[in-house]
Amino acid sequence: MGKLSGFVRLMRPVNCTMMGFAVFVGAVLADPNFFNAEWLNVLYGFVTGFLLTAASMTINDYYDRAIDAINEPNRPIPSGTVSTQHALAFVFVLSLAGFVFAYLTSLLCLAVAIISWVVVVAYVTVGKRSGLPGNFLVSTCVAIPFIYGSIAVLGSVPLSVVLFTLMAFLSNTGREITKGIVDVKGDNAEGIKTLAVRYGEKSAAVAAAVFYVFAVALTPFPRLLNLVSFWFIPLVLVTDVGLVVSSVLLLKDYSRENARKIKKWVLLLFVVGLLAYMVGVLK
Repeated sequence: MGKLSGFVRLMRPVNCTMMGFAVFVGAVLADPNFFNAEWLNVLYGFVTGFLLTAASMTINDYYDRAIDAINEPNRPIPSGTVSTQHALAFVFVLSLAGFVFAYLTSLLCLAVAIISWVVVVAYVTVGKRSGLPGNFLVSTCVAIPFIYGSIAVLGSVPLSVVLFTLMAFLSNTGREITKGIVDVKGDNAEGIKTLAVRYGEKSAAVAAAVFYVFAVALTPFPRLLNLVSFWFIPLVLVTDVGLVVSSVLLLKDYSRENARKIKKWVLLLFVVGLLAYMVGVLK
C-alpha cells in the first residue's frame, strides 16, 4: 500500500485532473456545442492530459530527487517509497498510454501531445537550471491543454482560446517564479539559476507580481470582444482580485513560508478562472 501511495503522490492527481479539465475547457471555449458530435474526442483528450501530466510530474520528481532530498525529503523518491527504476518505468507506461489516447483523437492531437512531451523533457533535462526560460517551458506545458482541447473539437484555435491560453501562461509563470522562492535553498545548492537564486527573493517576488498583474490585465478583453457572456465577469473578478491580493502579500512578505502559501492559493485561483471562462462561453 505504501508503494501504491507513492506512485499516486508522484502523479499529483489534482494537477493531472486540472490538466485534463483544461482540455475540456479548451473544447468548450472553442465549441460550446461539442457535446453533440465530438464528446468522445474530448473524453480522450481529458485522459491524454491526465496521463501525460502524470508522466511529466513523475519525470520531474526523478530529476529533482537530489533537490527534493533537501527541500521535500518526504517525497516518494528521496524517501525511498518508490525507486528510481520504478519511477522511470512508470513514466514510460504513462507516456505510452497518453500517446495512444492522443492518436485515437486525431493525428494533429498526437502531434501536439508529442510537442508537449518534448517541452517537458527539455525542461527537466536542460531548462530547469536556466531559471526564467525554464519557467516559460513549464507555462507552455500548462497552456497547451487548452489548445489541445480546441483542436480536438475544431481542428483549429479561435481567439477566445488564444486569450485564455495567454492568461494561463502569464499567471503560471508568476506561480513558477513564486515556487522558486520556496525552493531557493535546494535550487542554490544544485546550481539552478532561478530568479530567486540569481537576484534574491525580493526581486523574484516583484517579477512574479508583474506576471500576475499582466494576466489580470488581459481579462477584460474576452468581454470587450463579446467572446463571453456577462456571467464571466463575477467569477473572473474573484480570480483577478485574488491575484492582485496575492501579489501585494508576496511583495510585503517574500519569505519561503509565505511564498508557499501564495503558490497554493494561486493554484486555487486557476480553478476559479477556468470556471469563469466555462460559464462565460455557455451564453
